Amino acid sequence: MRIALLSYRSKAHCGGQGVYVRYLSQGLVDLGHQVEVFSGQPYPEDLDPRVRLTEVPSLDLYRDEDPFRTPHPREIRDGVDLLELATMWTAGFPEPRTFSLRVAKLLAARATEFDVVHDNQCLGYGLLAIAERLPLVATVHHPITRDRAVDLAATPWRRKLFVRRWYGFLGMQQQVARRIPDLITVSSSSAADIAEDFGVRPGHLYTVPLGVDTELFRPRSTPRVRGRIVAVASADKPLKGIAHLLKAVARLRHTHEVELRLVAKLEPNGPTEKLIAELGIADIVTPVSGVSDEQLAELLASAEIACIPSMYEGFSLPAVEAMASGTPLVASRAGALPEVVGDCAELVAPGDVDALTRVLGELLTDPERRARMEAAGRGRVLALFSWAAVAAQTVAIYEQAIARRCPTTIPSHPFPEAPC
Repeated sequence: MRIALLSYRSKAHCGGQGVYVRYLSQGLVDLGHQVEVFSGQPYPEDLDPRVRLTEVPSLDLYRDEDPFRTPHPREIRDGVDLLELATMWTAGFPEPRTFSLRVAKLLAARATEFDVVHDNQCLGYGLLAIAERLPLVATVHHPITRDRAVDLAATPWRRKLFVRRWYGFLGMQQQVARRIPDLITVSSSSAADIAEDFGVRPGHLYTVPLGVDTELFRPRSTPRVRGRIVAVASADKPLKGIAHLLKAVARLRHTHEVELRLVAKLEPNGPTEKLIAELGIADIVTPVSGVSDEQLAELLASAEIACIPSMYEGFSLPAVEAMASGTPLVASRAGALPEVVGDCAELVAPGDVDALTRVLGELLTDPERRARMEAAGRGRVLALFSWAAVAAQTVAIYEQAIARRCPTTIPSHPFPEAPC
């Protein structure tokens, strides 16, 4: 099968999208399929050499070293570039829409080269043009409506209009999702939320959990660092609940030996940095960003506890990576987290600093309990979460999408010259 895998941004641990693209594409080629990744910036790192990468350049308005930059007039190539710039200048987020329009143009000229197209969380209008030519599947990790709700709740009234504008692409995603008959999501909790928030019929949603590289994320022979807690947040946003964890750590330092490694790119002088200073915990909180998968795996395996204090998660790959590393996990009872971790983690109500402080403190002083959780978490990941299984389940959905469009044609080797 010839697969075009689309991702509007794909850097590893960039909201988990880069991890998904990297390992799903590898799993697909392991099964004998041909995969070409079409990606906007930031581009994916460390793709399997058997996977072809086609870069879909944007104006790159949110690059790490120069966010919200104003491009030189010579950089403007066409109307899509103008749309991207105008959307940013009016406080919107243009990438899902503009990426979809660019990749639709690319695929229009190459429609005979693919059997199926798989979109990763873009849900831009351009997908509707692609669906006119090729079978289309889309992954929705979770509905971004949940991010918007948490951000609005945490935003002062004078800035709520800007937050609503930033999430203006959601109306587009809701419309496009309802017109794609084969949608993949990563948990039954996320499926229920997508059906409710996006108005998608449940029969169009298929649950395929994410996987983890259990050879990379594994327990190590070196001793864990006493009192170390690790938290991984893909974004410095209220949704990730980092403020609640910081407050818990500030309380714990008076009764326990504790340090926090926070894997996140913090906004300079943003709310998280300010809260660390206000709580007087800069000496025991170390923000870490730009880590490789190998460095993240080492860090998770070095901790006595991992913590996911999110207000909502559609899946939470960091939770699975922590369990694979044998690191006892404390997580919020929110979104898909209870479904993902089963009975292998300690769950607390989201936003409950008292409960989070108590559970973390109890675990730090109970090595036998941590040892039981280490074995249980690792065992659950080995049994349920592998990229080979994810790829095989995803292929079954591809075949269904192809059969729906071409009822008499199921692609097999040798590949057909063109889709029907």
